[in-house]
Amino acid sequence: MLNNKGFDLWADNYDKSVDISDEEGTYPFAGYKIILNEIYNRVLGSSGKKVLDIGFGTGTLTSKLYEQGCDVFGQDFSEKMIIMAKKKMPNAHLFQGDMTEGLVIPLLQEKYDSIIATYSLHHLTNEQKIKFIRLLSGLLKDGGSIYIGDVAFSTWEELEKCKRDAGDNWDDDEIYFVYEELNKYFPDMVFEQMSCCAGVLTLRDSLEMKK
Repeated sequence: MLNNKGFDLWADNYDKSVDISDEEGTYPFAGYKIILNEIYNRVLGSSGKKVLDIGFGTGTLTSKLYEQGCDVFGQDFSEKMIIMAKKKMPNAHLFQGDMTEGLVIPLLQEKYDSIIATYSLHHLTNEQKIKFIRLLSGLLKDGGSIYIGDVAFSTWEELEKCKRDAGDNWDDDEIYFVYEELNKYFPDMVFEQMSCCAGVLTLRDSLEMKK
């Protein structure tokens, strides 16, 4: 698993690495642009424009929302990626923080119309994911939504198949989303598979989510 230094070292070549995998339709970034475009359209299609981005990286998606007038908040692990993102979004509210420890206090003091996380939460254990998603659900405005775009599978069987197909390229340090597991804790969760190894998980504001 990448540490803070690892993320900083990866920052310069991150977008290029993603593009190659996406264009070749291979694990782990097959479907990347489709997923980001889908989330982009859903956020802009909502009535409110206050957005929290968890693990925004270099601002690939968030900067596009920023350009459309969204009030952007975010937290990322890498100081270097934050510097790069701030150049694209000078008036965004961007903070450095370790997601395994939750959110920084300023972000906890706000409510959001949309909360997005793209290719960032697979660094959390399954228990941490559940706890973190519950935390995020409490920060939604009425009618708000959480959109998670990431390496994800409907079932454990599909994950294992992808692992076999990926061979030595599979990253055993990352913990990917499995819908049949998370759905036990979030019955209202919707999963849409967008490629052989990734999709969008959606949770809308509800009383059940916030229990």
